[in-house]
Amino acid sequence: MSGMRPILDMNAFREGDSSSAAVSRRLRNVGAASVLFYREPIEMVGATGATMIARDGTRYLDFYNNVPSVGHTHPKVVEAVQRQIATLNTNTRYLVDIVDRYLDALKSQLPAHLGNVIMTCSGSEANDLALRVARAATGGTGVVVSQAAYHGNTALTTDVSPSALKAMPLPDWVVAVAPPGPAQYGQDVADGFAQAVGGAIATLKDRGHAPAALLMDSIFSSDGVFADPPGGLAKAADVMRAAGGLVIADEVQPGFGRTGSHFWGFARHGLQPDIVTMGKPMGNGFPMAAMAAQPDHLAAFCSDVGYFNTFGGNPVAAAAGLAVLEVIHQEGLMENAHEVGAALIAGLRDIGHQSAQVGDVRGAGLFIGLDLIEQDSGTADPAFTVRVIDAMRDEGVMIGAAGREGATLKIRPPLCLTRDEADRFLAAFQRALDRLAAPKN
Repeated sequence: MSGMRPILDMNAFREGDSSSAAVSRRLRNVGAASVLFYREPIEMVGATGATMIARDGTRYLDFYNNVPSVGHTHPKVVEAVQRQIATLNTNTRYLVDIVDRYLDALKSQLPAHLGNVIMTCSGSEANDLALRVARAATGGTGVVVSQAAYHGNTALTTDVSPSALKAMPLPDWVVAVAPPGPAQYGQDVADGFAQAVGGAIATLKDRGHAPAALLMDSIFSSDGVFADPPGGLAKAADVMRAAGGLVIADEVQPGFGRTGSHFWGFARHGLQPDIVTMGKPMGNGFPMAAMAAQPDHLAAFCSDVGYFNTFGGNPVAAAAGLAVLEVIHQEGLMENAHEVGAALIAGLRDIGHQSAQVGDVRGAGLFIGLDLIEQDSGTADPAFTVRVIDAMRDEGVMIGAAGREGATLKIRPPLCLTRDEADRFLAAFQRALDRLAAPKN
């Protein structure tokens, strides 16, 4: 994976950077698998809406976490979880009304052909199951993903997550293609991306693998956020289906109204995926995820092995998920993502016109990618990106990085973000650049 910056290395703590007792305790407990943000990690004690509160009392605008999608500690979600866990929590071998009420509500947001929903605990499990279903339904084994994709941390999903691999190459049944954008494919992004998928399928066949699936996060978040053009993924989907494979829409990041114009990222592209996976924002912090599939595809898989998940679909998760759906609709959060996201993008582009180290600004709704570049060469500048992230922390804003080189700011605040909070973010970003960056000539 030469040239690829692993996703867990982006702005990560390095042992020796801090001498705090809390950090030492974490390292003793977790060891080499410990993942902490910032070189001087923050101890958090509370959160509400789009704000997180540190042990020292510092209040941070949270532009990093897309898990509490309707806002940290949203009272409706909190109340639903408290009520249900005080009543009943068990597995899906029993009939529990709230579980099927949630499944019916979730299915009402999905294409009608996706008639079966399997609940899991994490997006990793959902994507793992989706790949297994695709293989059972098609008889193929090969998978096409994007160059810096991240789809999970099981053995199977790690193999299809180039950004998770530090040293080992992709297995021969996985081929990665560049994400859809004009820098990669010129003016006809849709046709270029489709041709790349076709080339990947040919490579898989040369290696002895019939294609099973095209697995896409429809906003290509780990690749650096590539949202446009709307509809630009349909041709690639057609190419995969013509070769006998399925299309899996990984909605763990772009789903549940985040892109502003549509409830799902795939819908923004006019796609009718064969399988949809979802996770992070479903429970606003409660661990839950799901895979939605066509009944015949799921039946093909279950005829061989079947599937059961002890905690997936438990009543407390269903209560959290139902509350999240209700909040999104009752509070108009998808519309808010559209309006506030458009203002953020416009503000960031205005700032970019004055800065030599701000490159492209891309995105949809409240999922935005901003490239940081070297002033003279215009190439990606991951070192400067880390400095900006640290400067934003000093300004009371948490933000992360993405992209192949780790030089794209990944902007994904809770969907409840207000215009005032967006303006505060823009002002903080401007101040950070004023301290660090040179003006444009």
